[in-house]
Amino acid sequence: MLSLLSALLLINVLLLTPRWLLGGHHLSLWIALEACLIVGLCALLPRSRWHTGVARTSAVVVVILSAVGFWDAVIQLSQARPLNLYLDLVLLRSVHHLLTGIIGVAAATGIMVGGCLAVLCGVWGLARLLCPRNPKRWMSRVLGWTTVTVLCVGLLGGQVPELTRRMALPAVQTATDQVRHFMRMMNEQERFATELTAVPTTYADVPDLLGSLHDRDVVLAFIESYGVSTLDDPRYAPVIRPRLHEFAERMANANLHLATGLFVAPIQGGQSWLAHGSLLSGTWLDNQLRYDLLLASERETLIDDFQRAGHRTVAVMPGITRVWPEGARLGYDQILTQRNIAYAGPPLNWVTMPDQFVWSFFEHTVRTTQTTDAPSHTSPIFAELSLISSHAPWTPILPVLENWDSIGDGSVFEPWEHAGERPEDLWRDRTRIQEAYARSVDYALNAMIGYAERYVDDRMLVIVLGDHQPAPLITDDHASRAVPVHVISGDPDLVAPFVAWGFAPGALPHPDHSPRRMDVFRDWFVHAFSRPITQAPPSLSKDHPE
Repeated sequence: MLSLLSALLLINVLLLTPRWLLGGHHLSLWIALEACLIVGLCALLPRSRWHTGVARTSAVVVVILSAVGFWDAVIQLSQARPLNLYLDLVLLRSVHHLLTGIIGVAAATGIMVGGCLAVLCGVWGLARLLCPRNPKRWMSRVLGWTTVTVLCVGLLGGQVPELTRRMALPAVQTATDQVRHFMRMMNEQERFATELTAVPTTYADVPDLLGSLHDRDVVLAFIESYGVSTLDDPRYAPVIRPRLHEFAERMANANLHLATGLFVAPIQGGQSWLAHGSLLSGTWLDNQLRYDLLLASERETLIDDFQRAGHRTVAVMPGITRVWPEGARLGYDQILTQRNIAYAGPPLNWVTMPDQFVWSFFEHTVRTTQTTDAPSHTSPIFAELSLISSHAPWTPILPVLENWDSIGDGSVFEPWEHAGERPEDLWRDRTRIQEAYARSVDYALNAMIGYAERYVDDRMLVIVLGDHQPAPLITDDHASRAVPVHVISGDPDLVAPFVAWGFAPGALPHPDHSPRRMDVFRDWFVHAFSRPITQAPPSLSKDHPE
């Protein structure tokens, strides 16, 4: 009897805890009806191979679905979306890489191995509880019929509303959700192909393609986790808004022109490449399958547009530490990752190198210095930069060095190798995590501002934007997916099309500006800069908030 009661409690806790972690109305759930079904069957079935088979099978199903439920809760709390096993199983390697950067190799490996062992031990332990050695038949029957009665009340509902409101089928819901996701993914290829027909695959026939930029360097820089919450959330605005006011002042003092708008990212909390791909390709990539389908298609991107217009295309990706075949498919002329960026400084937890070094490296190695795989700089550059100092775990946070000439190979950053709190200490307190996040974005903006006032001129257009909002841990639930977009140039004619498109002069967007989805950018940009830039850019039917 005690064994079965323990099993009832354990199954209930395993299945409902992932829901409780999500909070809200889930906190009102007290009874997982699957627990009543399983314990009722095991209590009423006579001792036999059937009984043992039901117990063991139930243990496996419950523990696996519970693990999936916990994983779903983590995904929802970190990326504000439900788990999709079809897509997310392939991301386990990336998860391990992220954990390694935050808490170290040993701890990350220990967590993942411990998770697997917990699943195995859970299956073994639950199966033992569901098969008591010497049960008292009358007590088992009482428990069995009691749980079956509760199950019937929960399934039929309506008779005891206060009770049924606290009952749920979490395991059934978890399994149903994953089947639904799987079926949707099965149709995604056809749906994505249909969407591709609605937008141009290539702009090769556009007259004077990007002609307004034929002798200008163009930089597209993504700041990690720089979301609109930094402007609107009272926890972060007191840190970020003064920096943006300073941004506007410093650009004006440097005779640079600045405008700011908002884009809507397809994701939140992670998978930055989906935002990069959406902006570059002009297609909406809100899951990994769509990204893979894009890479498998013949669709061109903004990279091809700039190459056709005579620009040398470069990707500077300090966060990529492994082979990156996606970059080869996208067709950059030069790809610079952690492996071939000459950085002699220390890694800073997950961050392989600080943003200020990346900006300096780009200026002195990519723009103005010959390299082995790009022997000359006789043509203008289109460069995509990924800036990762504001990536979790947000420690340590470096100062921006005043003397940019001292940066060199990055060895100047050695004093900060062991600076700041350890991630495992910082991440015990949500408030301190949020404070660290704000300061890391402030650093990223300050480094970008320092670069702009020193190196941006009238022969250069710089577009800086967030890749996505941070995780709900930072923004809370139901936050907008909008990200700020800053446009900088010494030539006012290069900024004017953005202002005509709705961007606000300065470092802050219009308060009533409706953000546009990232996937509208390519089409607008190509047409806006493939004509005399004094002409008004075209309006787009897809200019709607998400």
